[in-house]
Amino acid sequence: MTILDGKSLSIKIQNDIKKEADALREINITPGLAVILIGDDPASHSYVKMKEKACYETGIYSILHKMPSSISEEKILETITMMNENKNIDGILVQLPLPSHIDTTKIIEAISAKKDVDGFHPYNVGRLVAGLSGFVPCTPLGVMRLLEEYKIDVKGMNVCVVGASNIVGKPMMNLLLNAGATVDICHIFTKNLKEHTKRADMIIVGVGKANLITENMVKESAIVVDIGINVLANGKLVGDVDFENVSKKCSFITPVPGGAGPMTIAMLLSNTIKSAKNR
Repeated sequence: MTILDGKSLSIKIQNDIKKEADALREINITPGLAVILIGDDPASHSYVKMKEKACYETGIYSILHKMPSSISEEKILETITMMNENKNIDGILVQLPLPSHIDTTKIIEAISAKKDVDGFHPYNVGRLVAGLSGFVPCTPLGVMRLLEEYKIDVKGMNVCVVGASNIVGKPMMNLLLNAGATVDICHIFTKNLKEHTKRADMIIVGVGKANLITENMVKESAIVVDIGINVLANGKLVGDVDFENVSKKCSFITPVPGGAGPMTIAMLLSNTIKSAKNR
């Protein structure tokens, strides 16, 4: 069994990004990322802090707009318009989830597709589905980059994606399809999940339910990518896979933490550099 080490790979990628940012500054372009953070959700604040740190370490200019949870939709849209027009900002990211009184779709659609480094804008979603170049959501993109690093070719593989969110499951499915995999996508209404996972050469799961994938749901030598993040009562951070037991059957598996998580941030920085180059 081989660990798919996203932490080590993300450091390697960030070192390359720093070199690219330095090269851009030589032609008077400083890559810039703007983040909107609304409310007091501890997980969102933690993610944003990690993103800020990664920007600082790679030489990407970062600006944070903190807003109270009571902020009006109109004020958020005004801030997005301002950043769309700011030539020094290459990427705009609105940290999700948003308060219930805010229309998330309207906010995402307000971001310029050219600065949509999260890859959530319908324009970029459409290009991904069509197999065209654009900005791809960072977590699925990070998974593909991690597989590439370990020379895992998904072409012809049977892959089961568990979770059908717009942020992870659906874009993951499209990236895999574009790469030649046969994809089975499961979700909360799927009957007998084990039937689907047991026949898969690769399982990719990201639903936020600890120990959802157990040893008896995985075939021998399968590849398992765990995108889930859960905090147990004792404070331990775990994924959606029963790592201790499932890892005994796998050929490759991602740890949590240290697998898909660091790759997500690395791909956000990579998308920001890509946008800066498009300037």
